[in-house]
Amino acid sequence: MKIGLEIHVQLPTRSKLFCGCSTSGDAPNSSVCPICLGFPGSRPFLNRRALEMGVLIAKFLNCQITDRVWFARKTYFYPDLPKNFQITQYDTPLGTDGHFMTGGKKVGIWRVHIEEDPGRIRRVGRAGEEVALIDYNRSGVPLVEIVTAPDLTSPGEARDFLTDLITELRRLIGVTGEEQTMRVDANISVGEERVEIKNITGLRNVEKGLRSEVTRQSKMLAAGKRIVRETRHFDEERGVTMPGREKEFEEDYGYIDEPDLGTYRIGELAASMVVPETPLVRAARLSSQHEIGIAAARQIVLTDWALADLFELLAARVGGEAAMSWTMGPLSSSWKELKCKVPELEGDIINIITEVTEGRMTDSEGRMRLVALACGHETALNASEEAPDDLEEIIVKIVREHPEVVKDYRINERAANFLIGQVMKATKGRYSSKVVAERMRKELEKGV
Repeated sequence: MKIGLEIHVQLPTRSKLFCGCSTSGDAPNSSVCPICLGFPGSRPFLNRRALEMGVLIAKFLNCQITDRVWFARKTYFYPDLPKNFQITQYDTPLGTDGHFMTGGKKVGIWRVHIEEDPGRIRRVGRAGEEVALIDYNRSGVPLVEIVTAPDLTSPGEARDFLTDLITELRRLIGVTGEEQTMRVDANISVGEERVEIKNITGLRNVEKGLRSEVTRQSKMLAAGKRIVRETRHFDEERGVTMPGREKEFEEDYGYIDEPDLGTYRIGELAASMVVPETPLVRAARLSSQHEIGIAAARQIVLTDWALADLFELLAARVGGEAAMSWTMGPLSSSWKELKCKVPELEGDIINIITEVTEGRMTDSEGRMRLVALACGHETALNASEEAPDDLEEIIVKIVREHPEVVKDYRINERAANFLIGQVMKATKGRYSSKVVAERMRKELEKGV
C-alpha cells in the first residue's frame, strides 16, 4: 500500500495572495475586488508576507530552495474559479526534495509551493431541487501546498503524519483551526493504479476516507476487478468514497507562465531565514538534554510553550527528573490558573520547588503553596500567619459544601489541596497557605 498526500494549508496573512482584499470577510462576497474576481484588465501583485511564509515552510521541511521562481496559470473551468484558471506554481516550486520526520520515520517531501484558493460552492435546497450558491471570499486566499512522496503505508500513519505536521506549522507560522486551514488530497494505491480522494477536511476524515478506500480497492482486487485511475470524494455522513471523475493528467491543465507576475529571487531570502524551534523539535531536545522520556517531553511542550519554558528553568535548578515530576504533576494541573501569572510568580514557583527538592520543605506544603499561587494570590506566601476568628468559620463552611472532596481525602490526602484553594479564594489570600493548610487539616482530621 502506498499513500501520498497533497496538503493545502491556509497561510495566516491579513490580505489575499494577489490583491489587497481581507482574508477574514464574513458576509458572502463581501471581501472581493476586480483582481480576485478576475475582471478583464485587472492585474495581480504578490503578497510578500505569503511568499516569506512559504519559503520558511520549505526551509523547515529540509527542501532544496529554488533560487528563481515564477508563477503559472492552471486552467480549469469551475464556477468557483471566476478567472477560469488558478494562479499557482508549476515548473518552479519554492522547494523540492525535502523530508519530514514523524514517528521515527522519514517521509519525503516532493515539493512546496504557494497558490491561490478558489471560491466556495454551497448547495442548498432539497435533493433534486438544489441551488448552488457561490461565495468568492475565499477566492485568492493564500495557500501553501505540501506534496509528499508515497512513503506512508497506512491510514493511521497518514493521520499521525498530518497531526505532527500541523502541530509544527501552528508554531512555525501561526496556523490555527485545523478544519478551517487545512485540506488534503490523498493519493492511495492498494494495487498498481492510484486513486485520488479530493478535498478532505479534518484529520479524522483523512483517516476514515483512506480506510474506506482501502476496503473498496481491496474488495475489487479480490474479485479480480481493475482499479480505475480516478478522482473520488469522501462522503462524511456515509463514511465512504464516491466517484467524481476520471483522474486528469498534468497536461490536461494546460499550464502556461503567468504573464502579469514577474520572476522572484528567493535564494538570499531563504539563506537569511532562521527556522525557529518547533514543538516536536523542542520535545526531542528536552528529552535528550534532560534525560526524560520523549512522551513526557512532548506532553510538556504541547500543553503550553510557556510551561516548557518553566520546565527548562526548573531543570536547571533541580534536575530533569524532578522538574518533570513537578511540571507534569502540580504545575500542569494548575496551569490554567497559573499561566497568566507565571511572569510575575516564576521566581516564587522555582523557589518553592527548589526548597522541596532540597528537603527544606515537605512535598505536601510545597504543593499547597503552589495551589495558593494558582488561586491568584500573589501575597499568599507572605500573608498573615495569624488565623482570625472568621477563618475557622470559612473552613467549616467550605468543608460542608464539598462532602465528596472530603470523602476523597480519606483515600488521598492531596484532595485537601482543592479545599485549601477554595479557602484562599474566599479569604482573598489574606492568610498564609501554611496557616490555612494547618487549620484545614485539623478540620478534616476531626472526621477521620
